Amino acid sequence: MQEQQTLWQFIAQQWDKLLSQTITHIGLTFISLFIAILIGLPLGILISKKRKLAGGVLSIAGILQTIPSIALLGFMIPLLGIGPLPAIAALFLYALLPIIRNTYTGITGVDAAIKDAAKGMGMSYQQILFKVELPLAMPVILAGVRTATVINVGVATLAAYIAAGGLGEFIFGGISLNNTNMILAGAIPAALLAILFDFLLSRLQKLKLQNSQKALWALPLVLFVFSSFYIIPNGLTKILAGFTPEFMGRQDGYLGLKSKYNLHIPVVVIGDAVMYKAAYEKKLDVISGYSTDGRLKAFGLVVLQDDKTIFPPYYAAPLVRNETLQQYPELENTLNLLAGTITDSIMTDLNYRVDYLKQSPEKVAKDFLVSKGLYRAPQQGNKGMVRMGSKIFGEQYILTSMYSMLIQGYTNLKVETKTGLGGTKICFDALTNNQIDFYPEYTGTGLLVILHPTTQQIGAIIDNKEKVYQFVQQGFQKQYHLTWLKPIGFNNAYALMMRKKQAARLHIRTISDLKRYVTTNQ
Repeated sequence: MQEQQTLWQFIAQQWDKLLSQTITHIGLTFISLFIAILIGLPLGILISKKRKLAGGVLSIAGILQTIPSIALLGFMIPLLGIGPLPAIAALFLYALLPIIRNTYTGITGVDAAIKDAAKGMGMSYQQILFKVELPLAMPVILAGVRTATVINVGVATLAAYIAAGGLGEFIFGGISLNNTNMILAGAIPAALLAILFDFLLSRLQKLKLQNSQKALWALPLVLFVFSSFYIIPNGLTKILAGFTPEFMGRQDGYLGLKSKYNLHIPVVVIGDAVMYKAAYEKKLDVISGYSTDGRLKAFGLVVLQDDKTIFPPYYAAPLVRNETLQQYPELENTLNLLAGTITDSIMTDLNYRVDYLKQSPEKVAKDFLVSKGLYRAPQQGNKGMVRMGSKIFGEQYILTSMYSMLIQGYTNLKVETKTGLGGTKICFDALTNNQIDFYPEYTGTGLLVILHPTTQQIGAIIDNKEKVYQFVQQGFQKQYHLTWLKPIGFNNAYALMMRKKQAARLHIRTISDLKRYVTTNQ
């Protein structure tokens, strides 16, 4: 097995990318903050003068902040597409509430006697606002800006899901790859940025009254400078790829494409949930995907042939704790009822029904089991409880639904499902820490993400599904005391995909063809 890399070695190796994504993260945070101040500050001033509007405006801003951040990004994509615009829009909405609320609170909190004195001196409305109210309210306003800044630094990590960049690329890639160093390389700079900007703004907040007016005019300039850190990608490239954070960091992903194919393609990092639609809508030309994904059929995509074999076999099978099998020996035969029953084409069709036709995973699973004569009505389930996990995509939901129905139909066990656990690291850690008893895993993931074999070991088995299965079966049993049961039958391998019409027009059938096209047209 390969020697594990330390955090500092990882940072040294990824320094250029880490610096680039940190700059991007700062820019995303402050572009959205700048816009929020431009809109939120006048709104706060308005409702401080017209207090009947205050309740409605603050309520709307509060409701926007209660929307889960990933859901808000999802709402933005149909309107603004992928990339920086939906990320900036979502971050702007999150920053509004503290800025509006603190501006309102700061101005309404200014002593009425001071404002009356200013009027008595003949000051106009604008003079009172800019020379009295705003300077006196500045510490409270800056407290709102501080809150909005910290919120935005944290939420900006999610921008990686929609191809906007930032430190989230490291965090989500590390979660998917079971790579703690990668997670920390994104999480530590994000935390340090939040602490640094909060500290700098706290110094502004503590300025004496005579300097508050200077702070009032200096703040927009500072925000503009930080906003300029983010350079929105231009659309001049002839072909653009979109890869998931996990794919970017894998040897059977972009690292392998660069080393084995010498493929250097303009690429953005994007979440799996929006990647296929982005390809369909011609915002991306090449994507990383899965060979049994139903969206291949739905969006008219074609898999490029891996003619140099960087993608190992990814045969799905239940991965189970030894202790669970010893406690409930009937579980093994029950889970193995599914072995060999699902081919690539069947799984693609099942995924199509869930991903595109929006049928529930439970209905799709039951229909399949009925068609194979495997479905049985649930039993009482009074012998014990089995905890089952899954990753966060449709195929895993379908498989866990099937396994749940089989366990309840063929045994006296109850089933507790913990679906949508995220990437490989979360599922595997939950399994090894006795939080779940089993989940569906893929042999290629077990090989490369968890066991980390040497290059020589990979080369000796990568093109043989039986050898890969035996390697992971033996490795997991020896290192983790976990059992791989029989494979389900389908191979959900990593793949590069393009729109069928575009691939045909450009005469691209293999990854080598793609490499030649990119090299010729760069």
